[in-house]
Amino acid sequence: MNVMHKDQEFLEFVIKAIVDNPDDVKVERVVDEMGVLLTLSVNKDDMAQIIGKSGRTASAVRTLLRVVGMKNNSRVNLKINEPEGGIKEEERGEA
Repeated sequence: MNVMHKDQEFLEFVIKAIVDNPDDVKVERVVDEMGVLLTLSVNKDDMAQIIGKSGRTASAVRTLLRVVGMKNNSRVNLKINEPEGGIKEEERGEA
């Protein structure tokens, strides 16, 4: 049985509202001593929408997740998976 937690439900809801391919949105949730880690996977065509200009959208989503986490007395972190065939680091200028 797949039990969805509030933070996971919230992230899925927000991301599915932003992307063009909501059926490709997947959120994995892992809890360890550091808190909750939500790992987000989306269609490679939607990556730009998730990151936003200068990372603003991703940053805003992380901020909202922190607020949701505080309400539930947990630390919530977001990891965005780089899809296969996505932008390479050299092309992004981070090499």
